Amino acid sequence: MATHPRAHAISDVGLTRSNNQDSGYAGHRLFVVADGMGGHAGGDVASALAIRSLRELDREFDSPSEAELALRNGLVEAQEAIADTVAGHPELAGMGTTVSAVALLGDTAVIAHIGDSRVYRFRGGVLEQMTNDHTFVQRLVETGRITAEEAAHHPRRSVLMRVLGDIDQTPEVDTESVGTRPGDRWLICSDGLSSCVAESEIRRILAARHHPSTAAEALLKETLANGAPDNVTIVVVDVRDEEEPPGEPIVVGSATQPLKFSPARVTRSQPRLPALLRHPLRSTPLDDSHFEPETDEFLDALVTEDRRRLRRRRATAITLIVLAILAVVAGLWLAYQWTQTRYFVGPYQGPVAAYEGKVAVFQGVQQDLGPISLHSLAYVVDDLDLTDLPTYRRNQVEQTISLDSLAEADATVKELRDAALH
Repeated sequence: MATHPRAHAISDVGLTRSNNQDSGYAGHRLFVVADGMGGHAGGDVASALAIRSLRELDREFDSPSEAELALRNGLVEAQEAIADTVAGHPELAGMGTTVSAVALLGDTAVIAHIGDSRVYRFRGGVLEQMTNDHTFVQRLVETGRITAEEAAHHPRRSVLMRVLGDIDQTPEVDTESVGTRPGDRWLICSDGLSSCVAESEIRRILAARHHPSTAAEALLKETLANGAPDNVTIVVVDVRDEEEPPGEPIVVGSATQPLKFSPARVTRSQPRLPALLRHPLRSTPLDDSHFEPETDEFLDALVTEDRRRLRRRRATAITLIVLAILAVVAGLWLAYQWTQTRYFVGPYQGPVAAYEGKVAVFQGVQQDLGPISLHSLAYVVDDLDLTDLPTYRRNQVEQTISLDSLAEADATVKELRDAALH
């Protein structure tokens, strides 16, 4: 089946980064996103080198297996170019890039992937992630240590376990051939999109926008609306059965700029030392997204550290909750104690029928706190009936007279007795 792609690529620095370390490519048959890492001076170089190595593969292939091999070899060449660049510029040690690429031939899509950029296929209203994130948290999800929901907020969600760079001489690249057909829409993106916009929203936008360019623009707009804390690169590809004149390939992100650093000439007959041995001290701190070697010891250490951190967070949270409860209890107790320094004079309220209609003195305040009464009977003025009082004073007592102390209450009772006699 002859299929003809129509694509668009877009890249943006985001709202918090100072430079764009992403690169993207939308060609005739090849579509790539590379998300660089390694700080201001390295990530953009690494992603640009990856695009420069892979764009040479934007051509027809005789078979999916040939395309898979070509993409795998292209990524190895990109890794060697990155390592050679670091060899000539030691200040770039530790730089690297993720790469997600899709090559279309006939009714087959060939995917090559390393890192945490993603490839999605949108078909019949269903959005399916076609790549597996090579991240620490994804390993935790796969081994059942945490859930996918917990992974979304994990403190190490940006730690990459596989990446193209000068650290690993033999990068482990995932390749796969899957079916495609007219009507499919492919999305290749950096984690600047996938970590910022929910898949349900991505699916809605891909379904609602007709042209790849409007879909890509809408996805970028949604990312920016959600804060865009990272660079974001988006390639949208539509598979069609209608042929149209091919447009010019689109290059976006750091790959559009001239390379600031060129690969050094390295003799291949001599094995290259690992970057951590050649450059044991980094000249720049690690970026938020960074690479760590995938070893059992490292994973065990991270799991232990994360469990320790979780215990500390739980202990801190419990301590704060207990302190908050104690503060509330202490506040309520002090407030209650304050109410018991107050008094008021009013009609007797109680079970003794003989005291009905008598004037009484109460300790506390008139208000109740739910079922808790904030006052109690201090004493009943058994020789003073409400009916003995002048109308004005009787109305005062019925509405209660608030006082600041027992002495003031006693004085008020004396005044009421005097008023009753006159």
